[in-house]
Amino acid sequence: MSLISIIVTLIVVGVLLWLVNTYIPMDGKIKKILNAVVVICVVVWLLIAFGVINSAGNIHVPRVQ
Repeated sequence: MSLISIIVTLIVVGVLLWLVNTYIPMDGKIKKILNAVVVICVVVWLLIAFGVINSAGNIHVPRVQ
């Protein structure tokens, strides 16, 4: 993934989040939760994109019997 596409994606996500926060009326608590979820998702996506962490498909959860 090129650096330009990462920057464009970050700009698009930021503008969409700003539009939702500005023009959709909702409670302040819900906005904080929405902002936190988006920021966490973007940070995880960036870590995967730069190869700091592996794809989430490689995580193995042990079975409890």
